[in-house]
Amino acid sequence: MILAEHDEKLIAEAVPAVEATVSRATDAYVPEEELFFDPTKLDLSVIERMPQPSGWRLLVLPYRGKSRTEGGIILTEQTKLEDQLQTVVGYVVKVGPAAYADKDRYPDGPWCKEGQWVIFPRYGGTRFRIEGGECRIINDDEVIATIVNPDDILSL
Repeated sequence: MILAEHDEKLIAEAVPAVEATVSRATDAYVPEEELFFDPTKLDLSVIERMPQPSGWRLLVLPYRGKSRTEGGIILTEQTKLEDQLQTVVGYVVKVGPAAYADKDRYPDGPWCKEGQWVIFPRYGGTRFRIEGGECRIINDDEVIATIVNPDDILSL
C-alpha cells in the first residue's frame, strides 16, 4: 500500500488541477496557433496508464511539433508522426525512483525533473507506442540538456 500511496502522490504532484480533461494523449497537443504540447490538459487516467519507469529511468514523450509550417502548409498526421520518431526533444512525464539518486555520479543534483523539456540522443532509450503517439524510456544519464521551448530546437 505504501507504493500505491507514493504513486498517487507523484501523480498529484506531476499534474496540477486540470480544467478540461481528455482521454487520449493526442488531445493534449494544443491548437497549431499556440506553441506546443500542453501536459496540463492530460486526464489523470492517461498519466496513470503510462508505465512507471523503474530504477534510474525516465518516461519521456517526444515532441511532435506544430501542425502547420511557417509558410502555412498544413502537415499530415504521417509527417507529424515521422517528425516525432526523429526528434531529440521530449517532455519528462515520470522519473524512476532511483533516477539521479547516486550522489557520486550526480554531485550537483538531478539533471532534470518531471515537467521539463529535455534533449536526448536520437536513438536513445526504449521506444513504444501508446494511443496517440510514441513514448520513450531513457536512462537518467542520457539527458543531454534541458530547454525551455521545444520549438527552439530544429531537427536534422
